[in-house]
Amino acid sequence: QVQLVESGGGLVQPGGSLRLSCAASGSISSFNVWGWHRQAPGKERDLVATITRAGSINYAASVKGRFTISRDNTKNTVYLQMNSLEPEDTAVYYCNAYQQNGVFRRYDTWGQGTQVTVSS
Repeated sequence: QVQLVESGGGLVQPGGSLRLSCAASGSISSFNVWGWHRQAPGKERDLVATITRAGSINYAASVKGRFTISRDNTKNTVYLQMNSLEPEDTAVYYCNAYQQNGVFRRYDTWGQGTQVTVSS
């Protein structure tokens, strides 16, 4: 069974940067989409960014131009580089991987989350 482990969260001042990592253990050949989501206190979990096996990337409007998703296939790791952080970016960030085939989604796998706090 594949496990996803996030790291890199922490406390940062507004305008600062963080890089989150999501390392996968086990066979990941079934996944063709990797993503980052976040959940702020009292709010729903929202999509932040996704990257497909083919390299297609999608960002939420609120992070476009500030965040960058990437992956290192040799390390089975996906990254989220976050720049120009704002207090509104404070949330628990979750890594997610799944297989998307048309309208069907399966093998949905989540990490345990990493806390990002943006505050002065």
